[in-house]
Amino acid sequence: MTGGPMGWFRRLGPGLLWAGTAVGVSHLVQSTRAGAGYGLSLAWIVVVAHVLKYPAFEAGPRYTAATGRSLLEAYRRQGRGALAVFFAITVSTMCIVEAAIAVVTAGMASALVTDAVSVSGWAATLLGLAVLLSATGGFKALDAAMKAMVLLLTGSTALAVVLLLPQTSWAALSPWPPLPALDAATIGFLVAFVGWMPAPFDTAVWHSMWSVEKVREDAGFDRRAARIDFHVGYVGTALLALLFVFLGAAVLHGRDIELPAQAPAFARTFVDVYASVLGEASRPVVLTAAFATMLSTTLAVADGFARALAGCVRRFGGEEAPGEAVDRPVYLASLVGIAVGSWGIVAFLTANLKALVDLATTVSFVLTPVLAWMNYRAVTSDEVPEAHRPGPWLVLGHQVGVVAMTVFSIGYVGFRLAGG
Repeated sequence: MTGGPMGWFRRLGPGLLWAGTAVGVSHLVQSTRAGAGYGLSLAWIVVVAHVLKYPAFEAGPRYTAATGRSLLEAYRRQGRGALAVFFAITVSTMCIVEAAIAVVTAGMASALVTDAVSVSGWAATLLGLAVLLSATGGFKALDAAMKAMVLLLTGSTALAVVLLLPQTSWAALSPWPPLPALDAATIGFLVAFVGWMPAPFDTAVWHSMWSVEKVREDAGFDRRAARIDFHVGYVGTALLALLFVFLGAAVLHGRDIELPAQAPAFARTFVDVYASVLGEASRPVVLTAAFATMLSTTLAVADGFARALAGCVRRFGGEEAPGEAVDRPVYLASLVGIAVGSWGIVAFLTANLKALVDLATTVSFVLTPVLAWMNYRAVTSDEVPEAHRPGPWLVLGHQVGVVAMTVFSIGYVGFRLAGG
């Protein structure tokens, strides 16, 4: 990585795209809700989730750097059943997830630009923008747009925290807060929170596919560059999640203010409460950060799902060649289909959106150990040269993560079956 700071920044790509998918509902909405409802009690959840899930997410760029192929090829080699599991997860969640993201983004756009346009109108505009950007500009345009939005998001969020620090009542925010009572409501929220913290595991496949594209665009994106790129995105998402938990705790916790379920009302309440504490000058800062967060997620998730769907279709037909480009016609058809399906959910099933999102996050939570195990098998398989395989400590991390997530998943299913 040469060429000074700007050359270093230009070399980044898949890691920031992955961060764009992660820093969305799980951060802006769920992390803020965690802080608002539980103070700093759940901040440790963010750290534990990132540590436990690190090996499985790191498998994406590692496998691609070693083989030149995406994780979908690794799944294909594990048998059609593994590929079918991933395909089923993608098809069953893609429109629900994108609809949830589009609704929140539309609410932010309504508050930032104008509320004269309906939520479904804003959602249609934003989903259309995602299709247009991905279809015409391809990976390069998405890469450039994501870098601009990540810079805006990081700067705006950091500034909001700096403005808030002098006014924070630390007496009410213990650095060692007590654990919340594990009642049904808290367990349900924890499952949704952990299910998408920092992101669902299927995004590891997207990361590997973006890495393949990055190598096609930049031959200098080697193994070392891929590792740095991944860690910048991964550590950055962890820090931003902690910042949003702090913002929710410092501004909302104990103020008896509930974040509304409807997107426009959520956006206004979110910004109004911050402005009441930080002053009116903070309003554009907070709102810009929130909108940048959700817009980046809308764009990246649309591309990720479409790319994964196109890749799955091709992998069912045979082996992936190193550096293989995405199947363009299937990719474009998937992109349009996801946008139309997502808008249909926004327009006609908004009342059931929370239930659908809860279902999607719960599915992500329960299936987490399955995908984690598949990723572990991928990076320890024979097609990965021994020098590129994870070391003993990372192998142990994989194994501990799979076991822990399996215990959590089984425990949650048992809890639900028992009537919890």
